Amino acid sequence: MLNSEKLAVAAHLHVLLRRKTGRVTDTEWMACNTEYAAEIVRFARAAADEDGHADLAEWAAKLELAMVPPAPQRPARERLFGVIGGNTKPAPLPGASDSLIGASESEAHRYIRGIR
Repeated sequence: MLNSEKLAVAAHLHVLLRRKTGRVTDTEWMACNTEYAAEIVRFARAAADEDGHADLAEWAAKLELAMVPPAPQRPARERLFGVIGGNTKPAPLPGASDSLIGASESEAHRYIRGIR
């Protein structure tokens, strides 16, 4: 999630908490610090349970989802091409001899684009 989206959720929750509980929060710190955001989520849920403010619980859940770290991505090359059949060797360069197709990797690199 983009930082601007996190900030928007934090700002909305800030306004709700200020109106319904009188609690003043720091929206920028809430958007970038997971520990502070977790404490605000806990407080908002407690206030929602005590006073029956369903919208506080809803926005607390949105902030909690916003603060989940993104899943690690695969490198761009893997995302584009994938690994076909588990073979991670690169294809031979154009101009490589057909006799080197079954050769070991060291032999293949020795003769590619070179004089035999």
